[in-house]
Amino acid sequence: MNPEISTLYSLVHELLYLGTDGSPIYSDSFSRLNREVYNQANNLYSYQGATPEEEASLYLSLLMAYSATLYDNGDKQDRIQHILNRCWAVLDNLPVSPLKAHLLTYCYGEVYEDDLLEQARAIIATWDETLLTPEQTEIIEELKNFEDNQYPFEVLEE
Repeated sequence: MNPEISTLYSLVHELLYLGTDGSPIYSDSFSRLNREVYNQANNLYSYQGATPEEEASLYLSLLMAYSATLYDNGDKQDRIQHILNRCWAVLDNLPVSPLKAHLLTYCYGEVYEDDLLEQARAIIATWDETLLTPEQTEIIEELKNFEDNQYPFEVLEE
């Protein structure tokens, strides 16, 4: 896999879980990490993976990055939509795997289509609950979070 995709995934993961270990979060570090993730995502946005798995890893990392960052140069939603359009083609070519479940989870978190939710749940249902890897546990928690918070940007009327 392209090392830049792995680096972006690691940075996004760091950003998403910043402070969850009880360590303090410093605004300068948070801001720097946000900027770094956003810039790396923009740099990889036009990249094409060599295999369906590399494409899926790229799209997952990009969706996670754009979801996690505060920055937007005015085209973030267009980029997310373009990534989602690219995801539909690669999802059909992916074997059942944690990667596919993770990508389905993040696609669901963007569009909240029940078909994506059901596909992710079907993959998760094949996992032995007593032998879950940290990655599988994370995917389950993320999917539950998306299910429980379907309207994170809901507009409240006064």
